[in-house]
Amino acid sequence: MVNPQPFINKPRAIMHLDLDAFFCSVEVLRDPSLKGKPIVVGGKSENRGVVAAASYPARKFGIHSAMPMIEASRRCKDLIVISSKHGMYRMYSKVIMGILRAESPSIQQVSIDEAYLDLSDQVNEWIEATEIARKIQLRISRDIGLSASAGVSTNKMIAKIASDFKKPNGLTVVPPGSEIDFLSPLPVKKISGIGPKTNERLAKYGIYTVADMAVIPETTLIQRFGKLGEAMAKWAAGIDDRPVHEDHEAKSISTERTFSKNIADQEALLEIVENLSFKVAEQLKKNKFMAATITIKLRYGDFSTFTRQHTVPEPLDDGAEIYRIACKLFVKNWIPGEPIRLLGVGGSHFSEPHGQLSLGLDF
Repeated sequence: MVNPQPFINKPRAIMHLDLDAFFCSVEVLRDPSLKGKPIVVGGKSENRGVVAAASYPARKFGIHSAMPMIEASRRCKDLIVISSKHGMYRMYSKVIMGILRAESPSIQQVSIDEAYLDLSDQVNEWIEATEIARKIQLRISRDIGLSASAGVSTNKMIAKIASDFKKPNGLTVVPPGSEIDFLSPLPVKKISGIGPKTNERLAKYGIYTVADMAVIPETTLIQRFGKLGEAMAKWAAGIDDRPVHEDHEAKSISTERTFSKNIADQEALLEIVENLSFKVAEQLKKNKFMAATITIKLRYGDFSTFTRQHTVPEPLDDGAEIYRIACKLFVKNWIPGEPIRLLGVGGSHFSEPHGQLSLGLDF
């Protein structure tokens, strides 16, 4: 079992900020008559539309992002559906990220509505990071009119979990030395590296909480889960050494297609896989990358989504080779005759042409 990381004289002060129901909140800001009403942002088509974001009143009906719009409308007869305005959301996001950069040069934006800040060099005493977090929340509320929830701790993993604790407009602080007490009672699925399938596998071993995971020897976790087991041991001990930094490098290149009507014909689907494969190859060559891992993404008519990947000994950027691998992945994993709603092909684990493979990049 991994021992908790000893604290140095000055522990890191990491903040995670998450804008509350961002798309919906921007819509309410621009049209105050929507305040307090169940609204969703997304595709308006009842047959093909998907919820991109749901307001808190809408969430009371069990509506959430990625839910088919037709299902969301069934759950709430008074639901207000608004088409996405991505340009406007990006504009608000840019202004908010500017506020964050004014507080710390060490910022990592991970999506349009969330970011990490390393406040370690901005404070003399660790607790001062809490005041900076409050100041940022106040500025976003006062200057923009939006709310944001924040978590402050000694690493990214715990700060992110903490930011989700008291939504909306919450601030949760996990000071140095209290990481294990904070994590122990939480369900393992609260850790972002543990998805639904891993959660199910852990449950089979009687591991439901972080405390359950912490008592399993690291060697046992590695034996059962491979490299992920090594990470689990660290997470259970409250350890996350990842730095906060701007990520300018592409981690994957992918392209996908959503169909206006579900397709169940294998020949037609393979033709689309071929087209997507050559588009990926085009992008790889344009960026002067070669990919060692090829991935295919399948989404069925019921919205269940699967990704499968294959890693080759030598990185490649050739369309025909990418199609050969993607084709095998498709044939092996597609349920024959089952209608497909979306197909995607991607490449990851990049290296420069004829160069050394760059490790540690996940699709």
